[in-house]
Amino acid sequence: MTDWSYAPGTPGSSTRPPASARTIPAPPLRFTQPKSATASSTSRSQNPVPELPEVETIRRSLAPLLTGRVITAARFLSPHAADHQPAELAARLAGARITGLDRLGKHLLLRLDSGTLDIHLRMTGKLLWNAAPGPHARALLELDQGLLVFDDIRQFGRFRWWPPGVVPPGLGPDALDLPFEGFAARLHARRGRLKAVLLDQSVLAGLGNIYVDEALFLARIHPLTPAARLGPVRLERLYAAIQEILAEALAAGGSSISDYVDASGERGAFQDRHQVYGRTGKPCSHCAAPIRRIVVTQRGTHFCPACQRR
Repeated sequence: MTDWSYAPGTPGSSTRPPASARTIPAPPLRFTQPKSATASSTSRSQNPVPELPEVETIRRSLAPLLTGRVITAARFLSPHAADHQPAELAARLAGARITGLDRLGKHLLLRLDSGTLDIHLRMTGKLLWNAAPGPHARALLELDQGLLVFDDIRQFGRFRWWPPGVVPPGLGPDALDLPFEGFAARLHARRGRLKAVLLDQSVLAGLGNIYVDEALFLARIHPLTPAARLGPVRLERLYAAIQEILAEALAAGGSSISDYVDASGERGAFQDRHQVYGRTGKPCSHCAAPIRRIVVTQRGTHFCPACQRR
């Protein structure tokens, strides 16, 4: 049986909760492994966007390979890949030295000596290291040592340039960096339902459909609960559940449901541990009640009606 109770200081989390959040007041759920939660056997309502664990996995693998290298040429094979004029962006990038690779929410921030290249993978974007460009390659960054290929079947991913010191607008604090007090204050300031509030990147950057559903299940909170009505106990439980789920997913290399692979082309493994996401009608691993699916802000939302009562 898998014990997903919160453990303070789990690897992958850059934040420690306050002392009051280190013990979840209610007993933790214990789970058996869902037999049908694999990517091949689970019905999905849509292709999920890579979320914080997937983007952070890519960042960790690419950062040591890219830092210190020079972009000798940038080529945009599709005009959709660049928010700016592709030729103008390519000219900005040529000759720039890479000083680091950061992440904010679902955005990769390639730090250059002349500014920042903001890479948003969106739905099917991939960054592949030293790969042969395929039919869906949309951009190439040629380095003094190596090649970074941006592959994107559906062409929703974007490259955007920011001057030095500019932070991408519209994003709240990163889900791994926000302390408990800030988390509680931001949720209490919102009137919406919890699922919608947690998906709002201006409230908390990095969470998406998969990990919001999984965290709400672990915290035993219904997705339609008004965010402003969460009391201290449930706030602590939800904060701890988010940190736990993100740490577990990071350790597993993320969730590969559709197109996601890391920079080496390897799939993640956390999809095999999903408890509710994509498991409509299948038995809850805790109580055996059928998992339900509803739509919240046009997103399929999965939960256990017995474990997550309104």
